Amino acid sequence: MTKSTDVLVREMLDREAIRELPILYCHYVWQNDVQAMVDLFTEDGSISVDDGTIPATKGRENLIKMYHQALGDLAPRPFIHNHVVNLEGSDKASGTCYVEIRGISDGKSIIGAGYYDDQYRKVEGTWKFLSRDVKMYYMVPLETGWAEKVLARAQSQS
Repeated sequence: MTKSTDVLVREMLDREAIRELPILYCHYVWQNDVQAMVDLFTEDGSISVDDGTIPATKGRENLIKMYHQALGDLAPRPFIHNHVVNLEGSDKASGTCYVEIRGISDGKSIIGAGYYDDQYRKVEGTWKFLSRDVKMYYMVPLETGWAEKVLARAQSQS
């Protein structure tokens, strides 16, 4: 069945609004604007990081506390790439976007790569993050490099 022009336009507008969320998220990280970053989440929104560096956190009040701590410790500079969006209804979607991170930890330059598995919800006409599950491929001091960590992971999985 062919979709109507109205439906196609609505889907394009929804995709664009959803794709803007990670872009704004990174912008607010760079600006150290925790409140604006947390406002991108639903009231019960959550984030978790697979390597345990940041505890799983749910709810805006808890997100504010966590982000103040996390941004102060790392001074991250994220770059978002390759955002895939799956519309699952008029107010529900999921997606994956890839991230490169540069930052400073313990006075050393660090570099990382990974991706976010996101769930989105439309709340009062605005798309928000319901959840962000961060999967880090590596996060290492720049001088250390990442090849050793990636190769060790590949060997443990075989």
